[in-house]
Amino acid sequence: MLVDTHAHLMDPAFADDVDMVLERAATAGVKSIVCVGYDLESSQAAIRLAATHSCIFATVGVHPNYLGAAPPDWLSQLRELAQAPRVVGVGESGLDFYREFTSPDLQRHGFRAHLDLASDLDLPVVIHCRDAEADLVGILGGAPWPGRGGVLHCFSGTLGTMEAAIGAGYYISLAGTVTFKSAGHLRSVAAAVPASRLLLETDCPYLSPMPYRGQRNEPSRVRLTAACVAEARSESLDMVAEYTSANAARLFGWATEATE
Repeated sequence: MLVDTHAHLMDPAFADDVDMVLERAATAGVKSIVCVGYDLESSQAAIRLAATHSCIFATVGVHPNYLGAAPPDWLSQLRELAQAPRVVGVGESGLDFYREFTSPDLQRHGFRAHLDLASDLDLPVVIHCRDAEADLVGILGGAPWPGRGGVLHCFSGTLGTMEAAIGAGYYISLAGTVTFKSAGHLRSVAAAVPASRLLLETDCPYLSPMPYRGQRNEPSRVRLTAACVAEARSESLDMVAEYTSANAARLFGWATEATE
């Protein structure tokens, strides 16, 4: 059984066939899906999906690219949304210096606000990082952020960033990008992440793994990512599925047993 720890089934790409997508996911062995909010509207939509599908959990957050357009009371609205049933995390938040939709200073402020909110609510934080590894590591390591830690989703960084994030108490999640022919560095990361800190995701509808690159992604294809990771680690698919699912349950709190 597998867990897709980062999906956007609220996206218009799934407007017509969410039920069929979920059926295919179940057939592929995907037992749980975390639908991750990226602004207030999508966070609300994730909560609605979680309320109507027992396999779905939700997170609430404002992506760094959307902070500039968020209303002044976005943080208080997030705090209220986070009280909904089946909300298991805060985010996605983080830093994205590849785009220029939001100033770096506002991104840093918003990221710290998400971290504080997650700590206040004892929830993990879902972190996006693009072209901002040094700043991200500095923020995560520069303050004693209490609480449940979180996950660097769709990890694309260096071994050094991976080690720093794990040292600060965070998990590393790999997406379909690890299957791309040009992603040898990610397969090296996949081989090096401690088993107790590894998660899997699709980031659907984006980043469909090989051989479906360029097509709409969906949770069932997390199995292809898992198989690639298993090969990189010289482990069986069943083994990778078992410990990554246990890690997801521990991080997001739908199980209490420790697997360290």
